[in-house]
Amino acid sequence: MSASSFSRRAALLGGATAGLAVAAAGSTAWGTPSEKISNPFTLGVASGEPLPDSVVLWTRLAPKPLSDDGGGGMPNREFEVEYEIATDENFRNVVQRDRDTAYPQEGHSIHIEAYDLEPEREYFYRFRTEGYLSPVGRTRTAPEPDRLSPLTIASVSCSQYEHGYFTAYRRLAEDRPDLVLHLGDYQYEYKKGDYVIPGGNVRDHVGPETVTLANYRQRYAQYKTDPDLQAAHAAAPWLTVFDDHEVENNWAGFTPEESDHATPEEFRARRAAAFQAYWENMPLRRAQRPRGVDIQLYRRVRWGSMVDFHMLDTRQYRDDQACGDGLKACDERLNPKRTITGQRQQDWLIDGFHRSTARWDVLGQQVFFAQLDFLPGIGEITNMDAWDGYAANRDRIIAGWTESQARNLVVLTGDVHTAWGCDIKEKWNDRGSRTVGTELVSTSITSGGDGSEWRPETGPVLLENPHIKFFNNRRGYVRTRFTATEAHADFRAVDTVRTPGAPVTTKGSFVIEDRNPGLQKS
Repeated sequence: MSASSFSRRAALLGGATAGLAVAAAGSTAWGTPSEKISNPFTLGVASGEPLPDSVVLWTRLAPKPLSDDGGGGMPNREFEVEYEIATDENFRNVVQRDRDTAYPQEGHSIHIEAYDLEPEREYFYRFRTEGYLSPVGRTRTAPEPDRLSPLTIASVSCSQYEHGYFTAYRRLAEDRPDLVLHLGDYQYEYKKGDYVIPGGNVRDHVGPETVTLANYRQRYAQYKTDPDLQAAHAAAPWLTVFDDHEVENNWAGFTPEESDHATPEEFRARRAAAFQAYWENMPLRRAQRPRGVDIQLYRRVRWGSMVDFHMLDTRQYRDDQACGDGLKACDERLNPKRTITGQRQQDWLIDGFHRSTARWDVLGQQVFFAQLDFLPGIGEITNMDAWDGYAANRDRIIAGWTESQARNLVVLTGDVHTAWGCDIKEKWNDRGSRTVGTELVSTSITSGGDGSEWRPETGPVLLENPHIKFFNNRRGYVRTRFTATEAHADFRAVDTVRTPGAPVTTKGSFVIEDRNPGLQKS
């Protein structure tokens, strides 16, 4: 079967029942389904963190995924899980076969760090346990460090299960990217009825607001039973970072959204539980496994000599939002001591710029990077939760970039539930300042509901911010193809998430030329 036909098949096999279907049709070598548990592969499969010789393969065993205790219906014991990697989706040419153990203290998740793979190669993988066979996933390895190989990525964020169907994930899978970057808000913490959009929610969360490890495990399981999300995971390897809703809305460091709702000890316990569940449910390496209230999430992943991905964490080390958070005028945001990255991550990022030999340096991060003034005319109103609330930290990052003389800077962003394309200026408060990079902001997958093509208040805001070249308020993702001469970005969106199956269209296309930062219409 051709690679193109696989993409359609992978999308169709993304559903929670695929494991049963394949198990029934599988070879007798896979054994007989156990009478002790039902199909445990209800959450699908995933891969991530590609290197030239390695990739992470993920699954989590959960025969009853929505169980209140977060255990997914698994007995409280270890389970042996086998895996296969092949060069074809029919597994006629298996290149690796081994086994690992799923532990109850890790939510019966599996994180296979498969090595000894060939660079720049497509692979297929699957798991088996207790006689059940998982759906098939497609992954690929990165090129050798000196290879200037083209790369197509999809960047996504903000998938609120209650606000709509995950159709954009399925359309993304059908686009067959080489790599997917999820920039945060993979799941939302609210209980049913807490976050309702105009016209009402499409479906409901199960369980209470997520606070405990059991809560978070249950919530991830609900999201991962969605067949469209499973299709996106099965289509390509992912790089992931969290934003706020994986823990709690607008948390900052060890400060919860509203400190009067939780003691410091209670929030530390919540943060540790959220980090543990995040790692259990993402295709991350052991290096990212949390240690209590800490997780090493910022990291660098290279795609040959084409792209260096600098994956950032703008939540764990940030100062509390200035002036009580929100959109407002606030002089405290200019305080040079304020940080959104923390000193160590800032130094690591700037050092990465200086060491980079890639054609494109890409920041995979969470919140709006470029200046965005919401007040037309005299004065300004900016977002305290974005980089505008930490202006001096942004200045230091931009200065580090310009001093490094690295080649091309692209910032990928999520969070704001709308699509934006921006030029990044060397000095944010000088309209005549030179452009040093480009920001591509992906809209949400569902958060906010259907949206619209335009908002009446947006026109004056864009006039106030001439470095912003594009805006759209539909739901979707950004597809970007990096080559030696340009990066081509398509803002992809569906017109409705209230009903499943909507087609995807391109709302805007732009080109960033090599050594010529800024967006140009394609």
